[in-house]
Amino acid sequence: MEKLSITEIKTLFHENRITKTEIAILKDDTRKGVQQLIRTYEKNKLKELALEKAFDEMCTYERNAFAAGKHFIAGIDEAGRGPLAGPVVAAAVILPENFKLLGLNDSKQISESKRDEFFDIIKENAVSFGLSIMDSQTIDRVNIFEATKLAMKEALSKLTPQADHVLIDAVKLDNLTSSSESIIKGDAKSISIAAASILAKVTRDRLMRDIHNEFPVYDFKSNMGYGTKYHLEKLKEYGITPYHRKTFAPVKENM
Repeated sequence: MEKLSITEIKTLFHENRITKTEIAILKDDTRKGVQQLIRTYEKNKLKELALEKAFDEMCTYERNAFAAGKHFIAGIDEAGRGPLAGPVVAAAVILPENFKLLGLNDSKQISESKRDEFFDIIKENAVSFGLSIMDSQTIDRVNIFEATKLAMKEALSKLTPQADHVLIDAVKLDNLTSSSESIIKGDAKSISIAAASILAKVTRDRLMRDIHNEFPVYDFKSNMGYGTKYHLEKLKEYGITPYHRKTFAPVKENM
């Protein structure tokens, strides 16, 4: 290839318009800038291969279900079981068989900006999704575990079409109309559960920011209702809000 400027070569890499043969030729180019571009390109390729491998491994449960004749496979997860304030949110999502989103993972392992990006992609491409919100009053009435299961079942009921197989993060749900699997740490093992975890977490985080605007002193926009040192200090100083879970020990102590 003719000798190009480093800027021109950079553009070829950026626009992915360079062949393996051309890269091999460039490896003999002694310019430091060219060698740095090649190193960056190869590093990014390795990263992409790793993401491809991880995504493929996370499709195992879905592949097995499709192979068994299932058509609508739903992943279910929740956000907000541990906080002292705010709702628990569950999401159910059915992804198309050809769905691909490299980097998809447990929502806690992804940055906030990436979660927001994935949230929109998942909603736009899903066959169907459902969300359910159980408030603190419901949590206090039936306990957090039962409220979580209620939310999961309600989210599942909102799917159209209905799921014929369900992958659930850790929790076992009884009396479902479809087959199901409970998978420990499923949000890191199944793309459907990972997608549900992102829908649930982003939805809940946005709700907590709204609650923060109503009660800014507790800093809910940062702690999302979890019992941080600052949150506990403000509980002692100001008492509880209607969004606090009265049956949770640190809240009960400040009523």
